[in-house]
Amino acid sequence: MGKVKLCVNIDHIATVREARGTSYPDPLEGARLCEESGAHGITVHLREDRRHIQDRDVVALKDIVKGTYNLEMALSDEITAIALRVKPHQVTLVPEKREEVTTEGGLDVAGSFERIKTAVKKFHDAGIIVSLFVEPEEDVVYRSKETGADYIEIHTGAYCVAADAFGGDLYREMPADVKGELERIYRAAEYAVEIGIGVNAGHGLNRYNLGPVLAARGLDELNIGHSIIARSIFVGLPGAVKELLDIISR
Repeated sequence: MGKVKLCVNIDHIATVREARGTSYPDPLEGARLCEESGAHGITVHLREDRRHIQDRDVVALKDIVKGTYNLEMALSDEITAIALRVKPHQVTLVPEKREEVTTEGGLDVAGSFERIKTAVKKFHDAGIIVSLFVEPEEDVVYRSKETGADYIEIHTGAYCVAADAFGGDLYREMPADVKGELERIYRAAEYAVEIGIGVNAGHGLNRYNLGPVLAARGLDELNIGHSIIARSIFVGLPGAVKELLDIISR
């Protein structure tokens, strides 16, 4: 396995901008800084309610991102049309609810199987890689592979919530609930490798809980946003990116 790649989700740079309706801070400047600091790519989520990233950001980023350009999106006709027009390197299909603060769980792959399968073919026909944001369960991984998707992105949220609630050193001591969630991630990744679908991961990862996740088999790419943007308040965006790259490279 090669080195795990870090794609930085810059949504919350846009969140700060939209809070005051200004032209700053500019997500494009953030994308440049992240890649200059060693990030392997940039992720944005174009939500249907446009609460942070806007259409103009999605279009402009295509011209400046040098690494992987990953567009997170709900499976709606409107957002699909935008993605097919912009043609990012990769799309990650995620569930989306207007009332949620952030994505709350993985895709219902079985329940939306035919719709996802049809979308995967459309994106593949346009030369776009497809990842599905899913819970770390073997049956979900299997169904994801059956849609024709190239990757799963393992939803690490439950593990991160448990780890953050513990608040201790996970290398010295790991409570049973944290270990249980981590084992779910490991099993899902192992099964994905066995059946031949790529493995990405993300949601809630930070400098305290990231380390153990890196042991997941076949892990190719991490998508991390909120913790990096939050940390950048204190150490700057380059510093926040480099902290995680240091953990990845250990």
